[in-house]
Amino acid sequence: MPGAVRPTVRIEAHDFDVAAEIAGLTQGSTDIGAVVTFSGLCRDEQGALSALELEHYPGMAEAEIGRIAAEAIERWPLQGLTVIHRHGRIAPGENIVLVVAASAHRQAAFEAANFLMDYLKSRAPFWKKEHHADGSEGGWVEAKEADDEAASRWTKPGG
Repeated sequence: MPGAVRPTVRIEAHDFDVAAEIAGLTQGSTDIGAVVTFSGLCRDEQGALSALELEHYPGMAEAEIGRIAAEAIERWPLQGLTVIHRHGRIAPGENIVLVVAASAHRQAAFEAANFLMDYLKSRAPFWKKEHHADGSEGGWVEAKEADDEAASRWTKPGG
């Protein structure tokens, strides 16, 4: 349908500028009353971690995130949606993920951003390996049960 919101989904190795992404999404739009952002950063785990290494299947990851972004647009009245996820080696303090949801009203923007982050934490096709500050390589990070529980609240009845 003409004028329908199309999400921007990018998976990239290089860092992103949060303010520039917000400006790009909202530029020229006068119907946006709320912009909710979530930016996830790499933690150092109290000095124990030197980096996270994120891997993905190119093409598959973009398609899956695009699918869930399209579902968010169906569920909430959004004027814009951007999802960026990095891959490669990411040091503590660096950006990993960004979700920007824009809507006429805050509730839709908050819920859409929450929905996307719950999906990204629990079901997006990324694999994380820890690299320890002492130079040793850690294992692959397992999904957390709490992330699965958070995502389950968005399951449609009967679906």
